[in-house]
Amino acid sequence: MAMSTAATPARPMRADARRNYDRLLAEARASFAAHGTDASLEDVARRAGVGIGTLYRHFPNREALMNAVFQEALTALLARSGELEQAEQPCTALVEWLGAIVTHAGEYRGLAQALMSASGNETSALTPCHVPLRQAGARLLARAQVNGSVRADVSIDDLLQLTNAIALAAEQTPTDPALAGRLLRLTLRGLKADPAAPGG
Repeated sequence: MAMSTAATPARPMRADARRNYDRLLAEARASFAAHGTDASLEDVARRAGVGIGTLYRHFPNREALMNAVFQEALTALLARSGELEQAEQPCTALVEWLGAIVTHAGEYRGLAQALMSASGNETSALTPCHVPLRQAGARLLARAQVNGSVRADVSIDDLLQLTNAIALAAEQTPTDPALAGRLLRLTLRGLKADPAAPGG
C-alpha cells in the first residue's frame, strides 16, 4: 500500500531544508528510543542544530513527527504482511504479523498508547500509520477466516487494539521481557474457530 508522506511538504525541499528535516528525524528517532515518544521537542531541535520554529515548520505537532519517525518501521511491517499473504497457513501468518506489531509498538515507550488513540481519531497525524496497518491486517485476517481457522466474529480493529494493549502492558513491566509473548499467545487462543460451532 502507498506510504503517506503527510509530514513532508508536497513540493521538493531546498537542500538546506532537507538537511534540517533529515537531522530532525534522526534526532527524534534517537530521543524517542531513549526517552519515549514524550521526549522534549525542544531538545530534539537543539540536538539537530535548529530552532524549535524550524521543527514545527516541518512537523506541526508531535504526532506528525512520530508519523515521520515510524515510516521506516511501517514500511517493513507492510512488506512483511505482503509476504505473509502468500503463506500456506493463514492463521499462523496472522499470528506472526500481530507479533511483529507488538514488537514494533514496543520499540518506543508511548507508541502503543498513541496508536490506540489514533485508531478512533481520523484527524490524528498518526492516522497515516494506523490505516495502512489496519488494511494489511484485515487482508491477513480475511484469509484466515475464509480458511476456517479464525472465528468469523473477530475484527481487525479488535486485534489491533489488543496488540497495542499487550505492547502497553509490556512497556509498563520492563522487568519481564517475555510478558508480551505470553499475553499474545494467551489472547490468540480465543481466535480459533470452534469446529463444533458452525460459523465460528
